[in-house]
Amino acid sequence: MISLFKRKLKSYGMLMPLQADMHSHLLPALDDGCANFEQSIALVKEMIELGYKKLILTPHIMQDFYRNSPEGILQKLDQLQDLLRSLKLEIELEAAAEYYLDEHFFKKIEKNEPLLTFGKERYLLFETSYMNPSPYLKSAIFLLRASGYTPILAHPERYVYWYNNPKEILELEEQTGVLLQININSLVGYYSTPAKKIAEMLIDAGKVHFLGTDCHNQKHLEMLKKARASEYYAKALQLPLLNNKLIDNPYPDSTPLR
Repeated sequence: MISLFKRKLKSYGMLMPLQADMHSHLLPALDDGCANFEQSIALVKEMIELGYKKLILTPHIMQDFYRNSPEGILQKLDQLQDLLRSLKLEIELEAAAEYYLDEHFFKKIEKNEPLLTFGKERYLLFETSYMNPSPYLKSAIFLLRASGYTPILAHPERYVYWYNNPKEILELEEQTGVLLQININSLVGYYSTPAKKIAEMLIDAGKVHFLGTDCHNQKHLEMLKKARASEYYAKALQLPLLNNKLIDNPYPDSTPLR
């Protein structure tokens, strides 16, 4: 077990590999991710093979398309956990959501309605429109923080409205304290060349707090395997990422090498 662990470490040049993912769409039949439990189980198996010990599953909550409720999401989580246990697949699962920042969500924040979070810090994952900046962005972040949440902006590198001025992302992080999560597949240009460049800029600036797979399907997973071999993935692992802090004891079988 220890020798296997060390072999895995060696491929990242003495850096600790990620063992927790905090952004994926593996719960079935809730959004544009997995369509059924068969697909979910197949992808979870492959995530285990990649060394992940904990997956936080984050279905979309979006008023116009995916009107998921916390109760529905948690019920689907229980079903998936039962299936994985029956197959003797050992991995920790947790569910939260990827909230879409629109007027409906902003009103939820204002009314202090219960929201799905993860971690002791009450991390809350949210996204915006890809094409147009949200008029609620800064206000939502401040309200969430005031309500005791720790907001995480999902994949800021993918928002087209920042392509011409990516430094606005750094300004947002500095002004509001929002945490930033980039998609691992952005590091190989899966979404676009501008997204890749912005992801690299954020890593160079040391302004990446989480790496997420944002895995929806088998195609995403295959690209993830390639992205994990990229130069900037290794560079990102040198940052004080928060992923592995989501696990109480991520390295029980070995002393960390750095």
